[in-house]
Amino acid sequence: MPTWIALFRGINVGGHNRLPMVDLAHTLEVTGLRSVRTYIQSGNVIFESSSTSKRNIAKQLSDAVEDSFKFRPGVLVLSGDELSAAIDRNPYTEATVDPKTLHFYFLETVPDLPPDEAISKMAKSTERYRLIDTVFYLHAPDGVGRSKLASGIERQLGIPTTARNYNTVARLAMMLDVG
Repeated sequence: MPTWIALFRGINVGGHNRLPMVDLAHTLEVTGLRSVRTYIQSGNVIFESSSTSKRNIAKQLSDAVEDSFKFRPGVLVLSGDELSAAIDRNPYTEATVDPKTLHFYFLETVPDLPPDEAISKMAKSTERYRLIDTVFYLHAPDGVGRSKLASGIERQLGIPTTARNYNTVARLAMMLDVG
């Protein structure tokens, strides 16, 4: 049975869309997923599913949360190979020594034409970024909380994204033993 990673968007942020991970894991197990494991409170879930459609899995997860918790989160689903490829393609490997400064923005699809000029105007002189397939990499050594690029990249790309810092990405890979 394939193993998948679900990255939930906008849960447990600022007291909104509260979703304890223990409750989420139980809810997902009830829907038929197996070996459900969570990592930290921001909605990172590893599980097994017999489905081979990421779109169907994402819908199943959103439906289950909506039914049980009365809000519908966005969910981005990745295979272990996709997570491994994202790590392998990281153009800022030297930034992993300070992993909270390196963020992976996972996109649902590849954007048509990213607006390079608008993106570069948002970036600080200390920030580096690159879009590779469905991952936007951002190295923000001054902190992602102070980055206009971090807060505006989804709008610029025009595609739903969900970001995770390198600590989280590496931990998920370790949990999968893929990278």
